[in-house]
Amino acid sequence: MPRHFLTLADLSAAEIETLIARAMHLKQAFQRRQLQQTCAGRVLALIFEKSSTRTRVSFETAMAHLGGHSVFLSPRDSQLGRGEPIEDTARVLSKMVDAVMIRTFEHERITRFAEHASVPVINGLSDSYHPCQLLADLQTYYELKGPIKGKKVAWFGDGNNMCNSWINAARIMDFHLHVAGPVACHPSADMVRQGGANLSLGEDPLAAAAASDLIVTDTWYSMRQEAEAEDKQDLFRPFQVNERLMTSAAPDAIFMHCLPAYRGAEVSAEVIDGSRSVVWEEAGNRLHAQKALLEFLLEGMG
Repeated sequence: MPRHFLTLADLSAAEIETLIARAMHLKQAFQRRQLQQTCAGRVLALIFEKSSTRTRVSFETAMAHLGGHSVFLSPRDSQLGRGEPIEDTARVLSKMVDAVMIRTFEHERITRFAEHASVPVINGLSDSYHPCQLLADLQTYYELKGPIKGKKVAWFGDGNNMCNSWINAARIMDFHLHVAGPVACHPSADMVRQGGANLSLGEDPLAAAAASDLIVTDTWYSMRQEAEAEDKQDLFRPFQVNERLMTSAAPDAIFMHCLPAYRGAEVSAEVIDGSRSVVWEEAGNRLHAQKALLEFLLEGMG
């Protein structure tokens, strides 16, 4: 059976740390223009039912750097867009490519695809999880601050797919995650149970930020939620990451955001463009973390 990467929970802490170390090595090699073509001849299918900039560019570039190829499929380019059963598409593509990355809405679409695929399936984002982003985020933290075990991370905003993935990370990597947001938008009861002792919830932004090593936020609404934007502006405004909030964090705390970001909404311009922001390094690390992931899934490296 192939290894899939549908949530961060598909990997152990040791495997995640191995991937981070490999991603850092591949990044250094890339900076020296010494590309390591460990996936020569491999083909990755990219299925995008939800649009993207960073996910598409990082996966296509990753396969090029590794010596492989990628095939891009949007709903209008495939039979999925014409109503072909997911199970059939999974069976057919498994005969033609070496792995499939899917970026979609309902997480159940990815799990159904993986159940009927005989090649590795990667979650490029679903409404429930965004594990590839977490690999890049963890790589960034390790590069700049060292191991994250025992640290405090504060999340501000919605209990969305990124928040869920941070909850997974807290449990697996054994750090504490404090989620601050409106009670109505806290993570689901199931995610809270999964977080266990590594997770706490609250409505006090300054208390959540206090002594935190890492401050993280995301947009207040996602694709298909545009109609809710105005209501969410008022609801989430107290949880904006700004200089006052960052002052409450540890003196050497850093700021992350998976992008796209909206200055003046979930984060102030002073923070995202300031000296404690690592969002651009974080975004760039998508490329290297995903190269390490592809090697792991396709070649058994790690």
